[in-house]
Amino acid sequence: MRKDSFIYRFFNLYYEGFKNMTLGRTLWAIIIIKLFVIFVILKVFFFPNFLKEHAKGNESAYVAGEFIERAEQ
Repeated sequence: MRKDSFIYRFFNLYYEGFKNMTLGRTLWAIIIIKLFVIFVILKVFFFPNFLKEHAKGNESAYVAGEFIERAEQ
């Protein structure tokens, strides 16, 4: 790859920036930990799989039935 290409310069900008970070590494670690907690821990404990619990294996029929039932109300 040529060193004057856009892709090389784009990659090199971020590579050099992350390589020379000191405080930024700590902040990125905190951000990654927070994202892990938000998307993994909270999902498991506070957002159960509603469709799996109520559909009992036939998800498409359950969803279609719910749409029809709510449309008739």
